[in-house]
Amino acid sequence: MNTRRVAVITGASQGIGAGLVEGYLSLGYAVVANSRTIEPRDEENLVTVAGDISDPQVATRIIETAIDRFGRVDTLVNNAGIFIAKPFTDYTQEDFDAAISINVGGFFHITQKAIADMLPRGLGHVVNITTTLQENANSNVPSALASLTKGGLASAVKSLAIEYADRGIRVNAVSPGIIKTPMHAEENHEFFAGLHPVRQMGTIDDIVRGVLYLEQSPFVTGEWLHVDGGQSAGN
Repeated sequence: MNTRRVAVITGASQGIGAGLVEGYLSLGYAVVANSRTIEPRDEENLVTVAGDISDPQVATRIIETAIDRFGRVDTLVNNAGIFIAKPFTDYTQEDFDAAISINVGGFFHITQKAIADMLPRGLGHVVNITTTLQENANSNVPSALASLTKGGLASAVKSLAIEYADRGIRVNAVSPGIIKTPMHAEENHEFFAGLHPVRQMGTIDDIVRGVLYLEQSPFVTGEWLHVDGGQSAGN
């Protein structure tokens, strides 16, 4: 019987997602990594699945790959997402459709399939990567569409955690501040740092440590772990 733990990570080609892949590998997990542009890899402990997570068929393919290749799904990290910062009245129908399909649809389809695999074993963990802005808005960063979609993921944490608490499946979230990743140009780092009470941006390692803390804390469920430089406390 295969007892090696298996993690599925979306949005895994760069930035936080790529850091999470390395973090779970360092714990001895096998990893199935997904993004639209991820490079093909099929190794002893790592396989990649390219595709748009907003497509339900891609979600099915990711979970089937985990089961076929490694036998199970123990952890799902819903990291894939988009952030569109615009004044509310400037959002287009295309902006709305993209945010809903990726941030909400992408979470919904793959989480259903992952939990369905976890239930017979009575063991599993789902982690959603959200944003502190959905709880603590900042006038410098218009973010209503992110709050609408990532806020939905944050709310689902409590609901799913309670629904599955007595069946061995934990559900948590990490709420990052603004993290140094390739999506943020270096010339904007000083501005972004100033949006945090600690006056610095977070790092990919900060988020990875937060997720791995939750992974290794079996008594923690229904939790939003803020890794946000104090944003959730005030500004």
